[in-house]
Amino acid sequence: MSALTSLNLGIVGACGRGGSFKAACDAIGRVRVHAVCDIDANGLGAAAERLGASERYERYEDMLSSSELDAVIVGTPMHLHVPHSLAALEHGLHVLCEVPAGVSVEECRTLTETCVRGDAIYMMAENCNYTRTNAIVGALVAAGLFGVPYYAEGEYLHELKRLNERTPWRRTWQTGVDGVTYGTHALGPILQWMQGDRVESVCCAGTGHHYRDPRGDAYGAQDTSVMLCRMRSGGLIKIRVDMLSDRPDAMSTYELQGTDGAYESPRAPGEAHRVWLRDRSSETAWSDLEDLAIEFLPDYWQRGREQAAGAGHDGADFFEVLDFFDAIEGGRPCPIGIHEAMDMTLPGLLSQASIRDGGSWKQVPDSRDWCKP
Repeated sequence: MSALTSLNLGIVGACGRGGSFKAACDAIGRVRVHAVCDIDANGLGAAAERLGASERYERYEDMLSSSELDAVIVGTPMHLHVPHSLAALEHGLHVLCEVPAGVSVEECRTLTETCVRGDAIYMMAENCNYTRTNAIVGALVAAGLFGVPYYAEGEYLHELKRLNERTPWRRTWQTGVDGVTYGTHALGPILQWMQGDRVESVCCAGTGHHYRDPRGDAYGAQDTSVMLCRMRSGGLIKIRVDMLSDRPDAMSTYELQGTDGAYESPRAPGEAHRVWLRDRSSETAWSDLEDLAIEFLPDYWQRGREQAAGAGHDGADFFEVLDFFDAIEGGRPCPIGIHEAMDMTLPGLLSQASIRDGGSWKQVPDSRDWCKP
């Protein structure tokens, strides 16, 4: 592997989501986009020029075999995340992969075993773990101001029916499968707040079908799916995912309840992030989370604020890409490595089994057990 100062990056899915990581890479300045790959032959040339890539490929295996790369960003559709990650890992390349990690338990196990056998870094790019407000809440939890967190809610409310038609893979993998198909944005930050805990079992139910696509076909997913997650600690998480209902987008919303504090994120523009902390309030009343930002915004956010300003997802992309490169260099452990990725991904996959089975509780495997001798 070359030194980090000359790290060569390949991006697969460069005409779509993969290309959006360019701003974060430029802001970090320790990496260059060397090669890009996409099956969109018509758009590939423009993507290569926009991303400053020296090489372009229509076949992923050609890029992995022919280009001198150190790492790959996988920004392809969900069902390709595991195949594309595995191919890169088998070439000894570090991988930053979009969410979720995979679309089946079986392929997730194969990915886990491959990661554990090899030396390359695997990181899942869950950007919601890096948003400014979620980082502040995490700092408050780490300071003990919530007491013991024991209940949380996460939602992903993003109407995608029109986008389904422009990116048809979503029609199969996001809104074509019943259950929580895209739950890591909702679950990921909560698992960070409940450090050391994990989901042991899930059950899932839906609201039925009230919409059809432009061809008149019913969506495979029910409009809203709600997953209950029983934690190892005995705590409870509720996850709601809705990508079909006609409504204003709320995107990702969160609630956290602890023995000494509570937090609720806004559901509409202009609303405040509300927090109550026993040690910071003389009465049981909400205050604005922003009032605590000067004291509790993590150092990494304060140091990187200007660099993050141009990156996607309100700067979150910058911090996740920075963590990935730092992990490659050995500067810090990978914060969303293979087991953390599985902790965020597997509950949603088991929710799909639960909803097929009438909402029965399903055990969520621990990926760490897959690697025991």
